[in-house]
Amino acid sequence: MCCAGNPTTASAGLQTLLKGGNAIDAAVAMALTQPVAEPSGNGLGCECFALIWHKGKLYGINGSGPSPRSISIEALKARGFDKIPMLGVEPIDVPGAVATWCAMHERFGRLDLEEVAKPGAAYAESGYPVSPNISRLWDDAYKQISKLAKDRSEFEGWMKTFAPAGRPLKAGELFRSEAMARTIRSIAKTGGRSFYEGEIAERIDAFMKAHNGFLTGEDLAAYKPLWVDPISVNYRGVDVWELPPNGHGITVLMALQILKEMELGDREDPETMHKQIEALKLAFTDTKEYVADPRFMKVTPEQLLSERYAAERRALIGHDAIDPQIGDPRYSSTVYFCAADGEGNMVSIIQSNFYGFGSGIVEPETGISFNDRGFNFRFEEGHANSLAGAKRPYHTIIPGFLTKNGEAIGPFGIMGGYMQPQAHVQFIMNMLDWGLNPQQALDAPRWQWVGGKKVQIEQDVPNSIIRQLQRRGHEVIVMADKVHMGRGQAIIRDPETGVLAGGTEKRTDGQIMCF
Repeated sequence: MCCAGNPTTASAGLQTLLKGGNAIDAAVAMALTQPVAEPSGNGLGCECFALIWHKGKLYGINGSGPSPRSISIEALKARGFDKIPMLGVEPIDVPGAVATWCAMHERFGRLDLEEVAKPGAAYAESGYPVSPNISRLWDDAYKQISKLAKDRSEFEGWMKTFAPAGRPLKAGELFRSEAMARTIRSIAKTGGRSFYEGEIAERIDAFMKAHNGFLTGEDLAAYKPLWVDPISVNYRGVDVWELPPNGHGITVLMALQILKEMELGDREDPETMHKQIEALKLAFTDTKEYVADPRFMKVTPEQLLSERYAAERRALIGHDAIDPQIGDPRYSSTVYFCAADGEGNMVSIIQSNFYGFGSGIVEPETGISFNDRGFNFRFEEGHANSLAGAKRPYHTIIPGFLTKNGEAIGPFGIMGGYMQPQAHVQFIMNMLDWGLNPQQALDAPRWQWVGGKKVQIEQDVPNSIIRQLQRRGHEVIVMADKVHMGRGQAIIRDPETGVLAGGTEKRTDGQIMCF
């Protein structure tokens, strides 16, 4: 089974399984296709995280890139910036996704990488019909980047690649990119080496030099993804797994640590929703302060996840909404897709530029659109997540995984920036507390804490609940538009029969493909 936010990518995964590939091959095939099929969320210059269940063991890989070695707060100030920009060459970190795909495939894949890359390259060369939600996001990006391209040559590559007719593509129109097809084939032929040390790296280096970027060929050549040990907490008898910092998946685990000792009512009980919101607030407030490149963190994941600290934070939750403050745990945490094969292997994988099409910067001869992950650094000296050279930033993309008694239940993930850990908590509780199936758990109405006492809530939440939350002091914003409330997928395996149950969002153009 393969689940993705669009039929094109799900098809690439299914094609790979039908050729005899395993779940890792399928995931990498989908990863190579996503920059073509959902360029509004990721690109060949994006970053990637994955949880891989292979032959009874869970592995984690961190494919985030560090900042270029030459960048600094002082360097940006010298260019006239008083904060990190979201668009342009300045927020681009070293792209980590390509190396991550290749590392996953080298360690666990079965088919030849060139075979795995065929669907993505074919869709790039021959074209695919743009899906409705992606066309909408494409239009949003065009309105912003086309204005910048009038005066700034660094944005011309985006226009050439994604608006060749001088306008964004509409739903149903075919998108093609021979440049992306060439790059995908080169990545596959060289195992990613051309991207970091060969011809592609040379093109990236020349482009950045021509446009005063910080990223260099030396930064690319030095890059390696990190194999890491996943972290977990047990919630309702199920082990919930996330990747450790610099990602904010630990937010999910901290919130669940708080909630697991609380008495909860029905899913649509205002008291229950209030407790969920408050727990998430407290967890998020801490991770925004403490999560960074692990080499610079002032606290450890173990301290943030301790039962003692969870109890202290839990004690702060009362009847009324709080304005959360940072705690101290010291004593003397985009596109998502997943795959599963008949042998029991599973992959939970997520990759992202960060903000839509990312930095808005595209190297036109390769079709590589670059991330703007540097925007997630803090523009202040002394903070654990302050901008500095050769440093990984606080990261928002988080794949999730569930196990029970040492056996895989399955992968899940929900894209959407700072919505991601909030959606993870809601999805997990929908399944484990209230017995919803994966599709129901994804489709259920959502809320999103956005700071202070402000909470965005989807309009299909009953008005009676909204009114009761307001009486508790929550500043509720009813959202008619679901696009910012996350988009995800999940695969759950029945432990007795081996049957796979997939779910994909009502909020996206998702597809489940299986055989």
